[in-house]
Amino acid sequence: MTDAALNELEHEIRELWDREAIRQCLHRYARGVDRFDREMILSAFHPDALDEHGKFVGTPDEFADWALRQHSGAHLSHQHCLLNHFCEIDGDTAHAETYFMFVSMNRQGQPLTIGGGRYVDRLERRDGAWRIAARVCLRDWSQTDQRPDMDDLSSFTSTRALLTEVERAFMNAGRRPSRDRTDPSYDRPLRVDPARRDAWRAMQG
Repeated sequence: MTDAALNELEHEIRELWDREAIRQCLHRYARGVDRFDREMILSAFHPDALDEHGKFVGTPDEFADWALRQHSGAHLSHQHCLLNHFCEIDGDTAHAETYFMFVSMNRQGQPLTIGGGRYVDRLERRDGAWRIAARVCLRDWSQTDQRPDMDDLSSFTSTRALLTEVERAFMNAGRRPSRDRTDPSYDRPLRVDPARRDAWRAMQG
């Protein structure tokens, strides 16, 4: 095998390794949330990451506290299932779009809720580890009894019956899915506006 062929093979193996490391990062997130494992959730993020997650926008520590509080309060049980996965790697930066299906057994309202969307992530390799540096969670569909208002992002959340008007307004001021190239999954680089994090903190009082 020539030196050029060996270099190409090494590059291909490196890329496969990176793609698997990214996939494992995303799986740690899903498992951590479903198992209420705060340490595992945090292991999927760089400490300075920002996550725009519907009615929440904040840091990994803030997200872990918020998510565990939300799920324990609203759901008897739940699962985050990861599906289609698209990833572009450019050096130490990657952009990924990962479809999810969320299923919950609820404490109030409908006994069972099913919904789906996408995790849109910018991941960075730092000190050899791939973790999320920015995330936007987009909801695309949800089980409903009637046709949803596609302009109201709160229509797609399993906790919509518990939302205040302030929370609904905050959600609808955020990023939303689009069936064209204006969708956040096309952003390069993907960023989360720190002003949205500040607004979420102000909303908490």
